[in-house]
Amino acid sequence: MRLSSTGSGAMARSPVRHPLFARCYARLSVGAETRLGMAGVRERLLAGLSGRVIEIGAGNGLNFAHYPGAVAEVVAIEPEPLLRKLASRAALRAQVPVDVVPGAAEALPVKSEAFDAAVLSLVLCSVRDVTRALGEVRRVLRPGCEVRFFEHGRGGGRVMTLTQQALDRTVWPLLSGGCHLSRDPLAALREAGFRLGPLRRVMLPQEGPALPASYCALGVAWRPDEPDAR
Repeated sequence: MRLSSTGSGAMARSPVRHPLFARCYARLSVGAETRLGMAGVRERLLAGLSGRVIEIGAGNGLNFAHYPGAVAEVVAIEPEPLLRKLASRAALRAQVPVDVVPGAAEALPVKSEAFDAAVLSLVLCSVRDVTRALGEVRRVLRPGCEVRFFEHGRGGGRVMTLTQQALDRTVWPLLSGGCHLSRDPLAALREAGFRLGPLRRVMLPQEGPALPASYCALGVAWRPDEPDAR
């Protein structure tokens, strides 16, 4: 399939390359499917989807095996080269058509109002511009269509919040591929004009000590029914 290059702007000026982090993430994420229960989270995240779906920040493609058969096509955007290569391999094993393409969340290389759903899975923590990325999500969704999200962010009491903020200002983004711990994905979705629906708070790991990256939200949000102003 050939994707349109029509978007809200040019591709991010410098490519996303985190080769060391990508290798570590690819290895650890596979173990997390069972050890942290991520496979079950992915099932709940994607249950009931249908039509054309855009997944933004597909990583190494672990969501692909969980898309239901009613999904006609998944366009999976992944900017990091190694993760994109692994996602392309995972796409070959998927039960639904998956097209893995390069692209930045802030300038999606697809047409406006072309998708019935968007999937955000542990991606808002690491995009360079959350507001612009969510503006792009809104642009590519048809009016009234949904965003499925599973995101980590700010959580815990004052001490944990201060710890998250301190890590964000120092070593955490450098060690974890640009990830930030103290962002508020729910507030960002509201500010971008999405209407939040049912959501579930999830702790990862579910048992054991709370870590700075443990505070997650699993849920759905909708783009307003009215078309965006052009």
